Amino acid sequence: MKQAITGNVGPRVRSDIEVTLELTDSGGIELNIRSKVKTMYGKAIEEQCRSLLQYFGIENARLSLNDSGALPFVIAARIEAAVKALTNTTRSFIPEMNEENLYGSSRDRFRFSRLYLPGNNPGMFLNAGLHSPDGVILDLEDSVAPDRKDEARILVRNALRAVNFYGAERMVRINQGERGLEDLEMVIPHNVHLILVPKCEDAETVRIIDRKIRDIKDKEGQSERIFLMPIIESARGVENAGEIAAASESVVAMAIGLEDYTADLGVQRTKEGGESIYARNRIVVASKAAGIQPIDSVFSDVGDMEGLLQNVLSAKAMGFEGMGCIHPRQIAVIRKGFSPSEEEMEKAKKIVIAYRDAREKGLGVVALGTKMIDAPVVARAEKTISLAVRLGLLPENWIEEEKAKS
Repeated sequence: MKQAITGNVGPRVRSDIEVTLELTDSGGIELNIRSKVKTMYGKAIEEQCRSLLQYFGIENARLSLNDSGALPFVIAARIEAAVKALTNTTRSFIPEMNEENLYGSSRDRFRFSRLYLPGNNPGMFLNAGLHSPDGVILDLEDSVAPDRKDEARILVRNALRAVNFYGAERMVRINQGERGLEDLEMVIPHNVHLILVPKCEDAETVRIIDRKIRDIKDKEGQSERIFLMPIIESARGVENAGEIAAASESVVAMAIGLEDYTADLGVQRTKEGGESIYARNRIVVASKAAGIQPIDSVFSDVGDMEGLLQNVLSAKAMGFEGMGCIHPRQIAVIRKGFSPSEEEMEKAKKIVIAYRDAREKGLGVVALGTKMIDAPVVARAEKTISLAVRLGLLPENWIEEEKAKS
C-alpha cells in the first residue's frame, strides 16, 4: 500500500492541515476528518476533498486529515502534494486568483522592509500584509526542509493566488540550481513580482534565471516585468558583486546575507559588524554604480528593538536602502529608520530653497548662512525631499507652504 503524508500538525500549528493519503485497490474513497472546525466546516471540507481526488483521477483511497483551521487553498495544496508524491499525474489544481492580487510593481518602489515567510508555514501567510511590509518573501530555500520542498512549492503557488498581501511587493526566494529553476516553473505564472536569487556568486547565475523567466513568460503569454534581487552570501559573491549587480536589466536590488557570509569566512557574526564592513561597503558601491538598491541583511534579535534601530541607522548611513526582517514587529522600526528624520527634512528644505532662490537671482554661488553649498549637497537634499514626499511625510506643495510661513 502506498502512503504519503504532507502538511503540518502540532500544538503550535495553525491554519494548516496534515494529510495522509493511502492508495487502495478497491473500496472507493474513505475519509477520516479530524478538525477543530468540523462542526461548522466538516461538510465543506469533505466535499472539497472528494472533488479534489476526483479531479486527480483517484477512485480508491483512504484519506485522513488532521486539520488546524486550514483554508481551502491550503487543503488543496496539501492534497495535491500527496497525490503527486504517489502518482505520475501532470495535473495541477489552480485556485481562483484573488482580484486583490492583480497589482504590479515597479523598479523604483520602496524596499525598506521585506518580511520573510517560511514557504511551508501557511499560518504565517494570512495576516502578513496587514503589518504593511514593503515586500513579503515566500521562502522556498533555507526555511524549508529538503524533504518538504515539493509540497512547499505548491503551497506558495496557491498563496500567490489566494492570499491578499495588501499591496506588498510579492517576492519568492527560490532554491539554488535546478531546483530553483523548477521553482520558477511553479511560481512565475501567478503574478510574482520579484525573485530573490540566493547565494549568488556570479553574473551567469543571474542571466540563467532571467532567461528561464523570459521563457516561462513567453510560454504563458505574460507581459508583466518580473524583477530580480540577487543575495550575496559568500566571499566569492562579494568579489563579483559589481558584475552581478549589472548582469541584467531585471536586477533592481542586491542584498547581502551576513549569516552565510560570515560562515563562509569562518568567523562569528557580531552586533558591531566589524567582520562584514568590507562586504557591506562593496555591496553598496556595486549597487549604486549599477543604479540599483542595496539591501542590508536581517537583524536576528527580534526582541532588541533599540539594537535594530541602531542597526538600521548604521545601514542607512552606509548607503543601504532597506533590509530584511524576520518578525512583523521589526517592520515599523525599519521603516522609521530608513525614512528621513525631521532634522534631515528641515535641513534639506533649507538647502533646496536656498538653491532655488540663488538660481532665480542668477547667482552662480549658493550659500546657506556662512556655508557654501555645492551641487552634490543640493542633489542629496533634493533626494531627501523627494523621498519624504513619496512617503507622505511632506506635501507635494511643501515649498509653497514654506514660503508662506516666511
